[in-house]
Amino acid sequence: IGEAAVSAGIVSAPMVIVVAITGVASFTIPRYPAAIAMRMLRFPMILLAGTLGMLGIMLGTITIIIHLCTLHSFGVPYLRPVAPLKSSELEDVLTRSPWWKLNPRTQSTGEYNKYRQSNGQMPDPTSRGKE
Repeated sequence: IGEAAVSAGIVSAPMVIVVAITGVASFTIPRYPAAIAMRMLRFPMILLAGTLGMLGIMLGTITIIIHLCTLHSFGVPYLRPVAPLKSSELEDVLTRSPWWKLNPRTQSTGEYNKYRQSNGQMPDPTSRGKE
């Protein structure tokens, strides 16, 4: 079908490749609700890319990011701590820190209980096997 559409001049060859890659990539998302959301966003992004090219892709991506920045879950911003940026809470964004290092709660959720666990919960390598 893609070859016939390209030879008829309806779509370009790179557009067929992008549609094929996004179609295959949409099946790699393991969570069903997230996969449905990505499949639903795929069609408007294809239309934007087809009509406006790279500008359409950038506009669509910026629109999605702005929408995610305005969402709140249980009164906490959805992209917290990245947007709004809190540099003191970035220790667990890209990599997973050990539990004992994440003792103080974030400012948005730790209003009443500022610490996740009591003192002395850090693992002690010298006490290994003395349980």
